[in-house]
Amino acid sequence: MAAEERKLCIIASKGSLDMAYPPLILANAARMSGIDAHVFFTFWGLDIITKKKMGKLNVATVGNPSMHPWFHIPTWLGSIPGMSAAASWMMRREIAKLDFPPVPEFVEMLIDAGAHLYGCKMSMDMMKLTKEDLVDGAEVLGAMEFLEISNGAQTIFI
Repeated sequence: MAAEERKLCIIASKGSLDMAYPPLILANAARMSGIDAHVFFTFWGLDIITKKKMGKLNVATVGNPSMHPWFHIPTWLGSIPGMSAAASWMMRREIAKLDFPPVPEFVEMLIDAGAHLYGCKMSMDMMKLTKEDLVDGAEVLGAMEFLEISNGAQTIFI
């Protein structure tokens, strides 16, 4: 299969700052390689493409065992007020050092590159979101419609 015929479908189910970048980076890599990219944002992953939330994503410091060795803090310390904000600030700083754009800019860049971004209809209904709540350029799809789009694609769940 030629590169222009390849298709990558990503399901983004988590909306914390540390979980926003993997689907965005993979979709960007796909587009840069000429691969058709489709990202389906479901449940908390919708925060990544919701206008009011996408610029305010934070790192979860409790219940995230991989985080603690990175910041060298015990799990119980993550529950102290302000720890999530501090961890989020540190992660944003590290992301900027790598020259990655902030989430809203990254999402816009993907749309401009021709990636297809979809909000899950059921999750949006559950969270009382409308298409107008999503970033311009995102579409709303049901799970069955996304399954049709993903037919024959390489699919990744994040």
